[in-house]
Amino acid sequence: MDSKEVLAELNGLINKSEVIKKVKEASKVAKKATISLTKAQMDELRSNSNCAADWKAIKIAKETDLSRIRGCYFSGEVTIGKLSGDVEVSKDVKLPSGIYNSVIVDSNIGDNVLIQDVKTLSNYIVDDGAILFNCGIISAGKENTFGNGAELPIAIETGGREVKTYAEITIEVAAKIASSRADKELLKSYSDAADKYIAQIKRAKGIIEEGARVKNTNKVVDSYVGPHALIDGAILVKNAMILSNKEEETEISDGAYVKNSIVQWGCEVTSMAIVANSVLVEHSHVERHGKVTDSIIGANTGIAEGEVTACLVGPFVGFHHQSLLIAAFWPEGKGNIGYGANVGSNHTSKAPDQELWPGEGIFFGLGVNIKFPSDFTKAPYTIIATAVNALPQKVTFPFSLINSPAERINGVSPAYNEIMPAWVLSDNIFTIRRNEGKYRKRNKAKRAKIEFEVFRPEIVNMMLDARKKLQDVKEKKAVYTDKDIKGIGKNYMTEESRAAGIEAYAFYIKYYALMGLKKHLEGVRHSPQRKAEAVSDTCKDILTKKTDDSRWEHERNILNRELPNNGVEESLRLLIAMQEKIANDVQVSKEKDDIRGSRIIPDYPQAHAPAAEDGFVKQTHAETLQLKNEIEALLK
Repeated sequence: MDSKEVLAELNGLINKSEVIKKVKEASKVAKKATISLTKAQMDELRSNSNCAADWKAIKIAKETDLSRIRGCYFSGEVTIGKLSGDVEVSKDVKLPSGIYNSVIVDSNIGDNVLIQDVKTLSNYIVDDGAILFNCGIISAGKENTFGNGAELPIAIETGGREVKTYAEITIEVAAKIASSRADKELLKSYSDAADKYIAQIKRAKGIIEEGARVKNTNKVVDSYVGPHALIDGAILVKNAMILSNKEEETEISDGAYVKNSIVQWGCEVTSMAIVANSVLVEHSHVERHGKVTDSIIGANTGIAEGEVTACLVGPFVGFHHQSLLIAAFWPEGKGNIGYGANVGSNHTSKAPDQELWPGEGIFFGLGVNIKFPSDFTKAPYTIIATAVNALPQKVTFPFSLINSPAERINGVSPAYNEIMPAWVLSDNIFTIRRNEGKYRKRNKAKRAKIEFEVFRPEIVNMMLDARKKLQDVKEKKAVYTDKDIKGIGKNYMTEESRAAGIEAYAFYIKYYALMGLKKHLEGVRHSPQRKAEAVSDTCKDILTKKTDDSRWEHERNILNRELPNNGVEESLRLLIAMQEKIANDVQVSKEKDDIRGSRIIPDYPQAHAPAAEDGFVKQTHAETLQLKNEIEALLK
């Protein structure tokens, strides 16, 4: 996303945002046709144990059933819509709509709501069908921005990459703003546009939208609760914007604490989790004592029993069991943080002002210690193995394994780890292929732009660059350091790993390009403008003729460099063989678990399905057969 796209997206929202529209429409509750109480109506309300500071300030809809207002105290200007029918408080539990045993102050109440046992509802708009049940204080001040407009210290805890938030912010926008600190014009234009958006959001009352349910919660203060959202058993919701709709219900429950934050559609904050001064992008979740502060969390990311502070975290990051992530700029996401991982060494004893750029698909293993500053953005899908202590560094070798040193080597610092470039491709391709499919299948986000394809041009370019560095070694050695090969970071590499890395990179670079050839040929074959003769003629010069398709041009150029003597048929036959090897590698990668497990656990085979029966392994073999059949059809 470039600067123009960022500003166009934000400025476009100001005019067509469904969120802004919804916020504005909420005020219609106050404008519904109501009438002042007659003396008879006042007497009826009093007889039902209600009282008011000034009955003349209370207005009701004509159809209101006054028998549904009992045991309440009213203060200030209050409007009440039509009350009739039942509402569902929880599954299979329905109660009559109405206002019971509650204190209502300066609020506008829509049709068919249930407000029961609320100690104080003050300065709120409660839209049709909402439920407020067994709550403490639900109140709002006279100027409410609902958590919008906070300046979050992304990636640098002390500031330097601040991002001003708004309700519909995306990871792409936040990443561009956080990483464009030299572009003062962009930062100024963005801030001005965000202020305009926030001005449209600002309201003189809190808002609880239609169908929202607020139950068993002590405090909801200065907040917007979106349609059909659920707040149940939360400790506190303050200065927050909870976006929700009927298809993507947002839940804040079971001891959750949400303050000065934006929680987007379909998110969950539950089981004693804390979210403060942060944004949860659609369908992310924080649970089991998870803690998120001063951060933006991407779609489908889950944080449990760990802490995230001053971070921009992209989609599909798994965060488990007492782990720490501080000051990370990680918009690409799709990674993992294992139990006990300490990814937070941002304090140099001078100030907590250092940062980490993990890169796409990075796997931080159990109990790692990652020292800052570090940059792994050119090393996507690298695994940092269990208990590794990593020095500050920059690594530019994709799909690597960084492991604790297997031996002490003369002339190499004992603080260095061992790096095996492309190890994930050669020895653990199961993980890459499985995750690629898993993310597609599990994605719930409707607005975030998520790139699922692993082998795509920008990552293949990193592989090409990494392979060249390995190939350009002037003098072969038993062991290499960053003095010999730039980009391996504070690690050493063996000659065996260098040779294996070259081979693995070459294999998957060719595979990427061959898959592109297959796809391009299918496009030619299925083109409605093509005749059989034209298709045949096109195939003759398909590898030499330039096109306007930038993706195909990238793939075509690689084919001509990597396989200069191959024709189309030979290349497609090679693709079949490569796909069969990948399927076999996927199974072998999984079988390693079977072999190790059987050697260690007595009844391992009886308790674990063998690799050949693994769902993903079987799927890979099926896809391989399908690809083979498709290529045979192309060749005909």
